[in-house]
Amino acid sequence: MKLDFLEQLRSHTVLADGAMGTQLQLRGLEPGVIGEVWNVDYPDRVESVHRAYCDAGARYLTTNSFQGNPLTLVQHGLAGRARELNCAAASVASRIASSHAWVFGSMGPFGGFVEPLGETPADELSAAFEEQARSLLEGGADGIVVETMSALEEAVIAVRAARKAGAPVVVAMMTFGKGPAGFRTMTGVGPEKAATSLEAAGADVVGTNCGVDLSLDDYEAIVRAMVGATARPVIVRPNAGKPTLVGSGVRYLQEPAMMAAEIGRLARAGARIVGGCCGTSPEHIALFRHALEGV
Repeated sequence: MKLDFLEQLRSHTVLADGAMGTQLQLRGLEPGVIGEVWNVDYPDRVESVHRAYCDAGARYLTTNSFQGNPLTLVQHGLAGRARELNCAAASVASRIASSHAWVFGSMGPFGGFVEPLGETPADELSAAFEEQARSLLEGGADGIVVETMSALEEAVIAVRAARKAGAPVVVAMMTFGKGPAGFRTMTGVGPEKAATSLEAAGADVVGTNCGVDLSLDDYEAIVRAMVGATARPVIVRPNAGKPTLVGSGVRYLQEPAMMAAEIGRLARAGARIVGGCCGTSPEHIALFRHALEGV
């Protein structure tokens, strides 16, 4: 039987899974094809990714629904399929998780900007996120994760929408880069403000994933900043280094052993959930498990 997730975070560091998109590409997903359709068309291939991460030791699985926002799906010619694809995403992950892992329904950026920076009204975006969250919960997700957000306004809308949809646990992660002013999102928000704003919006867990050209030193500094700004548990999911063009494709060059040798620093900095993002694999997560056992 699954223990209460937030209660578990009080005494344990929970290991999360790694990248989804690159794993689907290894199983045949062609560039430019939206991976969410595989939840219906090739559920066995999506299941195989979740199973590999679960076997590696991950106890926090992320659904294949990052681009499942109804407004995003319209841009890919998939209008009207949000409920179907998101329900299927959660159902596929839940079959693998069973009683061994928690399933978090992934909600990523919708691909535009909310008013006044963009043309999308806040209430329209909120309704879209709420529809996605309800569908993920209907499919069996244990909670919702709002991830890879660069605009704080959008992240806050998504967190509130997930709460309105009835999510028992909401995780929220921002994406940071490093510049003269320190760590900032694309819209200029620092880790401390992000943490306090996401907490105020109703997030149970706050953190960062998918940083722009960040080292593990940088992720550690962001974790420490967030831990110092909020009483909420902090999650961190670093990329496997900087994306590099190799031949005709992009590769992430931090190999599993190289990354695992340093990953414990993030838990020692205060992170209660540690996993991987772009470029990480089940091999990374398996070695992370061993590295985190002594923390």
